[in-house]
Amino acid sequence: MRNVVILAGGAGTRLWPMTRDDRPKQVLPLAAGESLLRVAYNRLRGLVEPENIYVCTVGAYGDVVRKELPELGEHNIIGEPARRDTANAVGLASAVVGRKDPDAVVAFVGSDHLISPEDEFRAAIVSGFEVVEQRARSLVTFGIEPTHPHTGLGYIERGAPIEGTKAYVVDRFREKPDRATAEEYLATGRFWWNSGMFVWRAETVLSVFDELMPESATNLRQVASVWDTPEREETLAGIYPNLRKISVDYAVMEPASQGKVDADVVVVPMPVHWLDVGSWAALAGTYETDACGNRTDGTTLSCLLDSHDNIIVTDDPDHLVAAVGLRGHIIVHTQDVTMVCPLADGERVKDLVAQVHSDHADKYL
Repeated sequence: MRNVVILAGGAGTRLWPMTRDDRPKQVLPLAAGESLLRVAYNRLRGLVEPENIYVCTVGAYGDVVRKELPELGEHNIIGEPARRDTANAVGLASAVVGRKDPDAVVAFVGSDHLISPEDEFRAAIVSGFEVVEQRARSLVTFGIEPTHPHTGLGYIERGAPIEGTKAYVVDRFREKPDRATAEEYLATGRFWWNSGMFVWRAETVLSVFDELMPESATNLRQVASVWDTPEREETLAGIYPNLRKISVDYAVMEPASQGKVDADVVVVPMPVHWLDVGSWAALAGTYETDACGNRTDGTTLSCLLDSHDNIIVTDDPDHLVAAVGLRGHIIVHTQDVTMVCPLADGERVKDLVAQVHSDHADKYL
């Protein structure tokens, strides 16, 4: 049976101070007044039955996920007691979804992407399902055709097409490149952005875990075996926080693509406009732009004199943000925090959050 899991455990610290411990980015109204999580859920309509849509998130976010998606069944929220990176998130979700259905096919999608057109997204996911249903030992990922030499994303180098499918062999995964390397990738026409979305059979990926992460595989199966019992929370809390913290790309996809396990990795093209909303610069790509290149979310009140190429956001529609002679900066205002940062240092907001935590404990987090 086909299933979809929305990965929604990230905190979104690079979008601080809008994001907080009890207000992760996926529930903020960042997509034309709707939350990214709601948009991600709505995008799945028609792909699978509603009861086969799951959200995997940090347990502390369970209440905000339920509030945002009240139609989601209680058993469709898979809560992690601690963040142990994407390998364990997909491993846990695969074990839980596949515990009753040995033939379960599971797609994993993000909760922080803006994607259009949605019909092309759904068609690509269906193609991924079809590949896995034909090729039980395949692990499918999705490639986004790059529109510019992005240095903040990983890349997939595709190889030969696979007969009878819309997939290609994955030759190699490449880490985030520098500008010159990214330009070389674009010039070849063989490289796609790594979307971080997947499809596989639950049992296939767990058997890959058996080979590559045997201790985690054993523990995840143990958790899944008691998932519908009163022992779940105690077992999960005792096991999960101690699992090796590692991404699914490093733990599974890269070694599998190198022939280190009895499974192959293939890539299906997803011809969409795709935006990973991971930073203020990325989010501002959806904002209105004035004649001087300043970008706001459309509700922010601002007064700018001789100021260019700034990103300005406030959550108070009556609060005026004023600037003189400012160029290339991010200004974010909330009730208790004002954050100012050069646009070029936008990725360092995550480091700033760590400093705020050190200096002020959790007061502003």
